[in-house]
Amino acid sequence: MTGLMRDRIEAWFAALGRWVFDHRWITLLVVAVIAVPLLIQLPTLTIDNRTERMFLEGDPALEAYRSFRDQFGTDEFIVVAVNPPQVFDVGFLERLRALHREIEAETPHVAEVTSLINARNTYGEADTLIVEDLLESWPTNEADIESLRQRVMANPFYRGSLVSADATFTTIMIKPRTVAAQPDADFLDGFDDGVEPSGTTIDVLGGQLTSLEFSEMVTAVRGIAERHRAPDFPIYLAGGPVVTDAINRAVPRDLTKLMPLSTLAVAVCLWFLFWRASGVIYPLLIVWISLFSTLGLMALVHIPMSNITTMLASFLTVVGVADSVHIMSMFYQRLSEHGDARTAIAEALHHSGLAVLMTSVTTAVGLLSFVVADVRPIAELGIVAPIGVIFALFFTVMLLPALLAVFPAPKRTLVRRSQRLDRFLAGVARVSCTHSGKILAVAVIVALIAVAGMARLRFSQNGLKWFKEHATVRTATELVDRKLGGTLTVEVVVDTGKTDGLIEPDFLRQLESSMTWAEGVDHGDVVVAKATSLETVLKEINRALHGNEEAHYAIPDDRNLIAQELLLFEGTGSNDLEELVDNDFQMVRCTLMVPFRDAFRYVDFLDEVAEHFAQAFPDTEITITGSNALFVKMFNNVITTMAKSYVISLSVITVLMVVLLGRLRIGLLSMVPNLLPLIAILGIMGWMRIPLDMSTVLIGSIAIGLVVDDTIHFMHNFRRDFEYFGNVPQAVERTLDTAGRAILITSIVLAAGFYACLVSELRSSIIYGGLMGTTVVMALVADYFVTPALMNVVFGRSPAQGEMPGPGLQEGSIT
Repeated sequence: MTGLMRDRIEAWFAALGRWVFDHRWITLLVVAVIAVPLLIQLPTLTIDNRTERMFLEGDPALEAYRSFRDQFGTDEFIVVAVNPPQVFDVGFLERLRALHREIEAETPHVAEVTSLINARNTYGEADTLIVEDLLESWPTNEADIESLRQRVMANPFYRGSLVSADATFTTIMIKPRTVAAQPDADFLDGFDDGVEPSGTTIDVLGGQLTSLEFSEMVTAVRGIAERHRAPDFPIYLAGGPVVTDAINRAVPRDLTKLMPLSTLAVAVCLWFLFWRASGVIYPLLIVWISLFSTLGLMALVHIPMSNITTMLASFLTVVGVADSVHIMSMFYQRLSEHGDARTAIAEALHHSGLAVLMTSVTTAVGLLSFVVADVRPIAELGIVAPIGVIFALFFTVMLLPALLAVFPAPKRTLVRRSQRLDRFLAGVARVSCTHSGKILAVAVIVALIAVAGMARLRFSQNGLKWFKEHATVRTATELVDRKLGGTLTVEVVVDTGKTDGLIEPDFLRQLESSMTWAEGVDHGDVVVAKATSLETVLKEINRALHGNEEAHYAIPDDRNLIAQELLLFEGTGSNDLEELVDNDFQMVRCTLMVPFRDAFRYVDFLDEVAEHFAQAFPDTEITITGSNALFVKMFNNVITTMAKSYVISLSVITVLMVVLLGRLRIGLLSMVPNLLPLIAILGIMGWMRIPLDMSTVLIGSIAIGLVVDDTIHFMHNFRRDFEYFGNVPQAVERTLDTAGRAILITSIVLAAGFYACLVSELRSSIIYGGLMGTTVVMALVADYFVTPALMNVVFGRSPAQGEMPGPGLQEGSIT
């Protein structure tokens, strides 16, 4: 950017300040026309943290999962686990039956509820195959109970899923509908045969279950469980929908907690900066309008909130305030000098408007890098966050002058100069220029230590770990995983490519062998608790048709016999085969029950499963899918997202710094104090074993956009002062005396706003807030010491004279 262009832009900002001041009511009307239509959209804003929504449309993994779900139904389920004194007890079973029936009757969007009460019980009588509920005949005495216990514990279908291996836990498995139902739809709607409708209604299938509908399910189950929970009837809720619902509930609770707290922290900082109600109210009003307009825009374009986009609240709060602080601090200073508000706002925008514009552009670019993300909420953050930054810029330069015109500040000394702060800033300038070499040496050492810490960084993605250790959803899920082995599934679909390809004895025996292999897979804390498929049902049928003898719990050798047995099973009215095979018996579903673990732990596991099935069934098409496998794939997308966003944001911001500051060398040098805090925070994460996950992976690109702001303000003022004084120490002292004050306050405001996240309910938000706040503090230190030291080393001496020329130095002197 040339000096002439810079002068024109600064003059334009001054003219804008005067115009807004003179046309305050028109400006307020324009602001209202833009903001009000967005604000009224806020009640329609939704929250959605489903794994499926983490993917971009058209993603092959997402399409494979949808095909699986359309064919076999959902793989997600809610687990209600009960830990009674004795599972096999008539009194307990009666209470379990009551709980089971209430869940069936009162829970919306349910496809199936399974427990010991109605588990599939397959047996034969004479030549008849019977499939009925396990407790079709209710036990009445100890002999019946003992017989039930022996049958349950001997049946691998029950053991490990409906009852724990030690018989201390039993479960109710609640399977959601694949798609939403629209009850009360008229069965005869659209037909007119002259006959009055009978009033019969059916469920008409709508779209896929939404996050809200999953939440309705979990809420209903939780309410029923509360009615039945007792000291001798402890109940635990687990499963993917339960964890997702807990996150969805934590997000708005965090927003309602963090926004007031962040606002309070910012308000306190603003009060101590300006000692004026207007200095507190105006910036916060701008922040609120910017934030709520952004959230309203999200609602308007149907972008839901998630645990990722929830960071918008704290982020836009501190960014919006930073814009206002730089302008208002200069406004109050100029107002105290000559007492004319119109001139003061024009001079404030002339002095800081360009720098605020530059910081907004670089911050927006850092966030815009998320647009290329393969994770949908992150890509959406890359759209709405930059818009929020632009909103903050627009409302700052438009609404702030208008408010100052409508409610003018008293014409008296408004800026209280602190002698301690004066001495502190002068001392910083003196130290940074006198000990430049030592400061840069320390910076290099810090960078080297940080790089060593970065080598210890690891990737992780575990939604349970977002909750604190004693959170109910976390303790319940971990307990059920320990006792039953798993609350999630990995789904393997084997497509033979031909009709009736599944009923070949050799294929089914290989399938049986693969299920046995799967139950022996052990990847540390990733262990398959149970593996089930078509072979399990077939062996039950074969045993039942051979006098219920255990010796016949096996795959028949005859293809025709297999076909007949499966046909008999379908004739019993059971629909269990529909969840295992397609209508043509071409594809089969294999379900592996696994625990809720870090997605990173599943990468090698899924690779091993895929390799085994590919080798076991060489002439088939193998698909590894399910919501859990989808989540693992999403984790891989997070890694690629980080790499792309870091490269893009660093490259584009570096180019912008060169363009905005007007010189290649000074632009490149300005990136050094920007990169140092980023390297340092990544190093801290490595040394403290804080993993890179969906929230922390964003810190780098967000931090790049933020920390560059203070550098821009410093360099923008330093260049102006250096051109005037021609002497680095004097220019640094003058820069710190003016822009340095605003940089200090904005850094305090930023850090306070981010540190407010430390009281969050979600650990992910706590870590994010702590790391971002620390990054801001380190950026302040870098701009106070490293940036002046660099300027002193590079521009402190001329080649011939040992020091730069005096006042009046022209722009071309800085190269």
